[in-house]
Amino acid sequence: MGILKESKERITTGLILLAVVLIVGLIDNFFVMWFFFGIVYLLAFKEAVKLFGVEKDNLLPYAALLWLIAAIYPYGDDLFVLAGIAYAGAVAYDKNLKWIDFLPFIYPTAGMLFILTMYEEYGVLSLLWLLGVVALTDIGAYFVGKSVGKTKFCETSPNKTLEGVIGGVVLASFAGAYLGVFVVDSWIAFVISFMVALSSIFGDLFESSLKRAANVKDSGNLLPGHGGMLDRIDGYLFGAIVMLILLRGLV
Repeated sequence: MGILKESKERITTGLILLAVVLIVGLIDNFFVMWFFFGIVYLLAFKEAVKLFGVEKDNLLPYAALLWLIAAIYPYGDDLFVLAGIAYAGAVAYDKNLKWIDFLPFIYPTAGMLFILTMYEEYGVLSLLWLLGVVALTDIGAYFVGKSVGKTKFCETSPNKTLEGVIGGVVLASFAGAYLGVFVVDSWIAFVISFMVALSSIFGDLFESSLKRAANVKDSGNLLPGHGGMLDRIDGYLFGAIVMLILLRGLV
């Protein structure tokens, strides 16, 4: 009965999330997108602070300030680099500051800034492409892993199988090639989809390693049946960085 309830919660939450994402995408307005991603970012940032074991509890306003600047600064993906330089100077000045406090300004901050910048430069279709590739990687890995998976992929995520990972990456690469043709040429779409699918696997592993180190099952309990915000966007945080870099380099 518990499993049935959890599955129902997961499906219901997933449908609601999908509906919200589609509505925001259809509106296709920068400030609506910025506001939506800002909510996602701040919730994920708060979870990351706990996963990293950061002792300070006053970092959220700084994250909000960074996101406010991203609304007007044209190169949002560079902001976390500027933040890093600023923090390095602060650490050099004040020996009481710790580098661990800066980690949430790298993850999930970098990925969210790259997502926003990709929307600015390549439009909503690029986000749909990213969404499709990462989602299909997860779906393919799950079903292939459940049906034929036998070989453990790695210790970080014991439930993942090598067969599932390969199946997910292959599915997302070919399907992503079709989604990507609305943004780039087909061969470039395939290459980028493959690299994004692969990176999303390791994005998921990275978050799993943080949860394992923090000795928690989920990054939070915000989303019934899904866990926390980071549990939902971990693959996108790595995938968006790879996609934007490759779009700039190959197009």
